Amino acid sequence: MWNRPTLLNWTANLLFSLAVVLLLYALLFVVLHLPIFPVKHVQVEGNLDHVNHEQIQLIVSKYLKGNFYTLDLQRTRTAFEKLPWARKVSVRRQWPDTIVVQIEEHQALGRWGGVALVNRHGELFQAASDEQLPVFYGPGDAVKELAQGYASFAQTLSVTSLQIQQLSLSSRRAWEIRTTDKRQMMLGREAAKQRLQQFVAAYSQQPAIAESDWRYADLRYPNGFALRMPRNGA
Repeated sequence: MWNRPTLLNWTANLLFSLAVVLLLYALLFVVLHLPIFPVKHVQVEGNLDHVNHEQIQLIVSKYLKGNFYTLDLQRTRTAFEKLPWARKVSVRRQWPDTIVVQIEEHQALGRWGGVALVNRHGELFQAASDEQLPVFYGPGDAVKELAQGYASFAQTLSVTSLQIQQLSLSSRRAWEIRTTDKRQMMLGREAAKQRLQQFVAAYSQQPAIAESDWRYADLRYPNGFALRMPRNGA
């Protein structure tokens, strides 16, 4: 090898080039970690009704470590995702000194028993809310089904004075509605929306039904429904 000048020159050039690359990398690493690229602004975007300034400040002070280039965006995003009302979070750098955090909040649709909240996408999340929300009961795999069912049934009932306080779905996929004025409606398993639409049509067209003090409506009949009045009713 020592008698082959060409090979020696090639090896020397390779080692020199490698040394230059390593030196440049080291210099870049040092420069990027110098305190000359501080993050001066954290810009939080989104329609925020529940995520407050104090929560944001706590995350910024605890998790935003490093300068504009060395800040771990994945770690920052994970920190903001821990906020109870944060559904989706994205984080990006904005030259020269700003970190932009985009937060999509959960929109509460109902309560999953007394355990959690349900958003409008049919997803469970853990957060505190004093809002008056309907309560959902059903199998563990039926959260999205209940959210969709509620949206459909509530829209159908919107032309009446009836409001859903509790919506239940049995393990056999039978629907039951309880209203804010203590009325109960059994919709069954098949064609539940169509049955409710038929009931609402009759409810709207026949004042006697709307004005009566019925407590229970069984909509599971093929050609109609049955109402039950209070025992002391006329």
